[in-house]
Amino acid sequence: MSDERLPVLWLSQSAVVSLPAEIDLSNADQVREELLAVLNRSPDALIVDMGGTTFCDSACVNALARAHKRAAESGAGMRLVVTASGVQRVLAITGIDGLMGIYPSVAEALTGSGGRADQAPDADTGHPAAPDGPRGWAAQPG
Repeated sequence: MSDERLPVLWLSQSAVVSLPAEIDLSNADQVREELLAVLNRSPDALIVDMGGTTFCDSACVNALARAHKRAAESGAGMRLVVTASGVQRVLAITGIDGLMGIYPSVAEALTGSGGRADQAPDADTGHPAAPDGPRGWAAQPG
């Protein structure tokens, strides 16, 4: 991904940024910088499309957390689209899923409905409860 730019689609004042299939130490800095560059253009909402992302490590989590901090400082909403159960698990273990809405599709992220942000908080963790069933969310062992 070295010199390639991430695809960005502007829909009114919302930016949809599509992330690569794998995000790790080799490309997380570039992902972070590109997300920050989009936030510098003052979108109302930043939709981070990880629908095609199948691997995300701690460097990815750091990039998302830094982008979320900038989004919060600028008043922009930041929402993630995540479909891979392994990526969902990493975001849950690290608590990123409690910072921003997690949605199963770009369409739902754009409308702000149907995501984990819409779920009632879990009584033990305070994070939105993970739905189970046909939407592809993996049940987490207790």
